[in-house]
Amino acid sequence: MDVLGSRIIIAAFDGWNDAGEAASGAIAALRSMTDYDLVHSIDPELYFDYQYTRPATKMDGEGRRQLTWPEAGLWRPRDPATGPEFWLLTGVEPARTWQSFAAEFIDVALRDDVTGLVTLGAMLSDVPHTRPISIFASSQNDDVREAYGLERSLYEGPVGILSVFEHFAENAGIPTASLWASVPHYVASATPSPKVTLALLDRLEELTGVDVPRDNLRTEAAAWEASIDAAAADDEDMAEYIRQLERTRDTWDSPEASGDAIAQAFERYLKRRGDGPGDLKR
Repeated sequence: MDVLGSRIIIAAFDGWNDAGEAASGAIAALRSMTDYDLVHSIDPELYFDYQYTRPATKMDGEGRRQLTWPEAGLWRPRDPATGPEFWLLTGVEPARTWQSFAAEFIDVALRDDVTGLVTLGAMLSDVPHTRPISIFASSQNDDVREAYGLERSLYEGPVGILSVFEHFAENAGIPTASLWASVPHYVASATPSPKVTLALLDRLEELTGVDVPRDNLRTEAAAWEASIDAAAADDEDMAEYIRQLERTRDTWDSPEASGDAIAQAFERYLKRRGDGPGDLKR
C-alpha cells in the first residue's frame, strides 16, 4: 500500500529544525539530482523578522550590489518521473504567522495534487559520531504507520515549523511522515554534517523507494568522521566522553534492548530536553 502516493513533498527548513545543517543538506543533495522549477514562493515581508533573519548584500557578475531576502519556496521536478517524484519545500523557518505560512503552501499542494509529505529534521543529541546515525521515523497518520512500520511520537512540548506543516497537511487529507536525525552535540561546530545528511537520505530512500544518488556524500561523511577522530585523538577528555557514548549506544543496539524500550527511552529524552528537539514533536 503506497500511502504517500506518487507526488511527495520533502520539507526541511533552516533554523531550529536543522542541527548541523543536516536536513537542509539533504534538500540540497536532492536538488542536485535533477532540474527543478519553482512552483510557489512566499512574500518575505509577511513572515520574517528582518532583525532576526536579516537580508544580505552581495555583488552580481557586473559588480553591482544586490540585496537577497530570506525566502521559502516549493519546487517541482522539471521532467516528470515514471514513479514517485519528490517536490521540495525549503527555506528559512519563518518568524511569525506560521498558520498562514503553512496554509499558503498547503493550498498550493492541494491545487497541484500532492499526495504525501515527508518532513526532515535534525537535533543535537547525546550520541557518538562513530556509530550509525539514529533516525527516528514517525507519523501521526494511522495508515502511514501501518504501511511503513513507523512509530507514533508521544512528545508534548514546543515545536517548530515542520510540526505545523504536518498538522495542516493531515487536516487537508495529505498523509505525512517525519524523519529526524540525531546529530552528536559535541561536533556542533563541525557544520555541515554529511554523515547525518547521508543517514537521512538513506532512510528517505528506504521509506519511499525513490533512488537517491549520494556517492559524494559517502566520501564527505567518511572525511567528516575522520576529522572528528583526529580531534578526539588530541583530547583525552573528548575521547573518554565519546567512549561513554559508544557504550550507551552499544547497549541500546544490543539484542536485549527491545524496540519498545528504545522508543520509551527516546520519548523520555525528548521530554527531558524541553527546548530541544524542537519539532520532534507533536
